[in-house]
Amino acid sequence: MGNRFVPAALIALLVIVHGQLWYGRGSVPNVASLTRQLADQQQHNVAAARANERLAAEIADLREGLEIVEEKARSELGMVKANEIFVQIAK
Repeated sequence: MGNRFVPAALIALLVIVHGQLWYGRGSVPNVASLTRQLADQQQHNVAAARANERLAAEIADLREGLEIVEEKARSELGMVKANEIFVQIAK
């Protein structure tokens, strides 16, 4: 009876470990899913970092000179200088 108990216990333990490998919290599919989520989040972080750098450069330009203020007034508000004619070409 003792000879049959050890292999049965080892097989049961192997089945439990194998089940945890495929269906548990740290399973192979779960790790693959988390890896994909991590890659997506890293891409979003890179895009956000680029946007932050662009905004920081724009803020620095606004603090330093008036050229960007004039450019924004022309492009976003449609403002023109005195003795200037505004021409808009439709594509």
